[in-house]
Amino acid sequence: MSTPEFETFLKQYPTFKKTESIDTLRASDYSRLDAGEHIYFDYTGGGIYAESQIKKHQKLLNENVFGNPHSSNPTSLAATHLVEGAREYILKFFNADPDEYLAIFTSNASGALKLIGESYPFSNGRYLLTFDNHNSVNGIREFAHVRGAEVTYIPVMLPEMRVDASQLNAELAKPSKSGHNLFAFPAQSNFSSVKHPLAWIELAHEHGWDVLLDAAAYVPTNKLDLSKVKPDFVPVSFYKIFGYPTGLGALIARKSALAKLHRPWFAGGTITVASVQGDKYYLADGAAAFEDGTLDYLNIPAIEIGLRHIESIGYDIISERVKTLTGWLLDNLIQMKHSTGVPLVRLFGPATTEDRGGAVTVNFYDKNDRAFDHRFIESEANKVNISLRTGCFCNPGAGEIALGISRVELDVCFTSPDHHDKMTIDDFRLCIDGKSSGAVRISVGMVTNFNDVQAFLTFARGLLG
Repeated sequence: MSTPEFETFLKQYPTFKKTESIDTLRASDYSRLDAGEHIYFDYTGGGIYAESQIKKHQKLLNENVFGNPHSSNPTSLAATHLVEGAREYILKFFNADPDEYLAIFTSNASGALKLIGESYPFSNGRYLLTFDNHNSVNGIREFAHVRGAEVTYIPVMLPEMRVDASQLNAELAKPSKSGHNLFAFPAQSNFSSVKHPLAWIELAHEHGWDVLLDAAAYVPTNKLDLSKVKPDFVPVSFYKIFGYPTGLGALIARKSALAKLHRPWFAGGTITVASVQGDKYYLADGAAAFEDGTLDYLNIPAIEIGLRHIESIGYDIISERVKTLTGWLLDNLIQMKHSTGVPLVRLFGPATTEDRGGAVTVNFYDKNDRAFDHRFIESEANKVNISLRTGCFCNPGAGEIALGISRVELDVCFTSPDHHDKMTIDDFRLCIDGKSSGAVRISVGMVTNFNDVQAFLTFARGLLG
């Protein structure tokens, strides 16, 4: 049923009409959302799977017998056929030339990033990254430190939390001449939802850098075409794109860059020959050298099912859906004011839909301009079956900038004798002298509808005083 609010929305965002097929799909393939009266706003944390995906995967398992792929018996070959088919389909989905790129199965994007960190030749090199990287990208710096590489962060700037381009250009122009250089950035920040320019990839290449593009938050709602942009390493988590299966990701890597990596160990499945008495081993070629142990061969076929499901909907429709609903959410949320004139929220990130994704990150304030604890907001949202995310979203650099936590405060905190060996989140809150230690993230996704957004806006209005 049409409402005055919906009619106003359509006037402001007429292209939403092009996405009406998703409403039909939601009713048929995601019906449990409405049946359970769920208002889901954590798509950046995890996608929602379609019922048809589960049915197709279950049918495949019910009608076949699959064995461990590390053999050549009939059931093993059947599993190998599906695993390799999924690997090929991943490259096809991202329009990656199989002569140039390879897809390596991992447990998730973090597993893909660890492969890079432990294997990249950092000695005498540089590791350059933006402030708003996920912790799994930040964690690579520990491998870089151990091998004597220089680690440099490029700040993001309030209010939109975009990168200082002049500083980035200056750093890219200074690669190490005696070692390898790795530049890492998210295609889309999982904190601010800023979409960084993919043109940085070629710019970095021109200066001799390898490029790690964290695509985990980007590819659920945006097409990544690896025939047009050519990062060297692309980690992804499939559950973030289509919800099921969890526990599977991939490292999509250029073969030329992969040749630079040197793994510090070997495992079952990664070698052609290993000897105990001879104290020698030989790594396998290609993806197998990076896939430790037995692959999750029963769930890997569900990846191709999920990718085909996304293709059947189309990224153009998904992107437009997210863009229009995010615009309406932003427009209405940032206009809300208390009776005292104090704004209800402070936004961390772009206030328009230009070069941004569907995650809206804010903190809420009372009528006296005092911040509500983000945990309180989550608790109140839980009462009306709204699923959102609070905290720093494993993105401490963006959080520190957004929440005004200074380097001096952090240095004092981390050098305290009480925090030599460990620190709890409560210890950290005391360190930053009462400042907010997190924010609230409302992330719009593929099957979000107008009623979901209206329900959240109603919840937000209930906080006005």
